[in-house]
Amino acid sequence: MSAQGGVLSPPTRVPAPSGSIRAQLRRAGRMRTVGALALVAPLLVFILVTFVAPIGGMLWRSVDDREVAAVMPRTITALRGWDGQGIPADAVYRATAEDLAEAHANGTASLAARRLNYDISGLRTLVMSTARHPPAADAADIRVAFADIDPRWNERATWAAVRRASGPLTSFYLLAALDLQRDASNAIARVPEDRAIYLDVLGRTFRVSLTVTLLCLILGFPVAYLMSTQPAKTANLLMILVLLPFWTSLLVRTAAWIVLLQNEGLVNHLLLWLRIIDAPIKLIYNSIGVHVAMTHVLLPFMILPLYATMKAINPQYMRAAISLGAPPPVAFMRVYLPLCVPGIAAGCLLVFILAIGYYITPALVGGASDQMISYFIAFYTTDSVNWGMASALGAVLLAATLILYGVYGRLVGDGAIRIR
Repeated sequence: MSAQGGVLSPPTRVPAPSGSIRAQLRRAGRMRTVGALALVAPLLVFILVTFVAPIGGMLWRSVDDREVAAVMPRTITALRGWDGQGIPADAVYRATAEDLAEAHANGTASLAARRLNYDISGLRTLVMSTARHPPAADAADIRVAFADIDPRWNERATWAAVRRASGPLTSFYLLAALDLQRDASNAIARVPEDRAIYLDVLGRTFRVSLTVTLLCLILGFPVAYLMSTQPAKTANLLMILVLLPFWTSLLVRTAAWIVLLQNEGLVNHLLLWLRIIDAPIKLIYNSIGVHVAMTHVLLPFMILPLYATMKAINPQYMRAAISLGAPPPVAFMRVYLPLCVPGIAAGCLLVFILAIGYYITPALVGGASDQMISYFIAFYTTDSVNWGMASALGAVLLAATLILYGVYGRLVGDGAIRIR
């Protein structure tokens, strides 16, 4: 309202936008949305192609089981009527004879033989030898004809393995990654002790990763604190020294530790010169070398989050606590350290997740009993070409990592991680 000549005039009303103006506003909003999507589209496509699709393919391969069904379709169909007790009926044997004869002619028998050999060692030889000279499907006593080739054809375990590989989906690889298997009656049971290795390997992976994370925290915290309390010129110089390892190849850094830690290496020579030891000690190709090399490689990933958090802490907080009568150690524990918790949590999570998937460093500086789960994933991928087992181990590692991340998020979200 305004006064003109002592008279109050009514307030001026802004006219509501017309339909055409509203349509233009909506169109402009859509254009902004489309523009924003166009800007992030390359990143989304990159993430889908390089991250989501490979993980989806890995999860699919861990349950995919179609090799035997593709090579022996008649046998798989005939086995559906088998109750799992004793040995199958003659119709199953005749179907197997037809399938193996056709597979040998097509050159596909090795696919089924390889898959069955994953389940029971020796079935590859059994299938391949039978495929080369299969019995006649119309033989009078088909079971005897198969037994003449190999007596294992009249064993319940052989046919149970074929049925377990009937596909199209299977729990075989995931169970094997947890040291479990299905027996002849299709019940889940533990594998024999001489084959139960993956749970131990998974435990070793998390144990080494946790130890390396703690070592990085112990070594990285003082460095980050020193960097955060120095003048800008000195802090920048220290930052260059921290980032310097990133300019060197990971393989070169790992090889350098092999040179330093070997029996005739610089470390042993230094310890002998200082008379700390009387003879060279074994520092390489064991857990010592793995922990030392991995800690050196992953230490910058701990220092950087800690430094970013410490740099943002106002130094007046510590001065105020000391001026109020708190001794410096108490002020540090009750004031400074709680403010560092976000950086500690971020650095530990980053180092731990990187450590559980490490392959090159443990493979080069560790011994046979120090290999982590990544070594076995690489072995099944490149050496034995068992994509199902490699994918199952990767899926188990992914699931364990997500569970730990969920626990971490719950603790941090609920404020359970505090320094009192």
